[in-house]
Amino acid sequence: MNLTIRSEAEADLESIRQVNRLAFGQDAEGQLVDALRDGGFVRLSLVAELDGQVVGHILFSDIRIISESDSVDALALAPMAVIPEQQREGIGSALIESGLDQCRQAGHRIVIVLGHPNYYPRFGFLPELAVPLQSQYAGEAFMALELVPGALEGVTGEVRYSPPFEAV
Repeated sequence: MNLTIRSEAEADLESIRQVNRLAFGQDAEGQLVDALRDGGFVRLSLVAELDGQVVGHILFSDIRIISESDSVDALALAPMAVIPEQQREGIGSALIESGLDQCRQAGHRIVIVLGHPNYYPRFGFLPELAVPLQSQYAGEAFMALELVPGALEGVTGEVRYSPPFEAV
């Protein structure tokens, strides 16, 4: 398997839409990616390329944690997609690990995900870290990760996603 993880390029945009369409069975996630990109909210967008074909995609975008007296910058990991015939081969894991490493290197401190509770904890996402955070998505699938140890210590408030998420 000749897998490459790299930053998205302009030429990848239709492939990214197709990966999300195939993975989720609808166009909403691809439209979300386009809207986040168009709105300037994207901090990192990676593709997984297998033998020259885009087979996976991950996106990290701005969110804020708003408290009564402060706000904290964070990232949303959403969406993450791998085409169905390539799932369960480590491509999603490679995208997540590379994305988190790059986010950490870029100085980001916190990542929030709404994802499968049996999948994301292996990367350090924990529902317990998200308990002090209010969100319409709160529950066992709502998880947080500290890219910097202690980044969520004392942080409480409402997680506010970028406006394009409201359309999903």
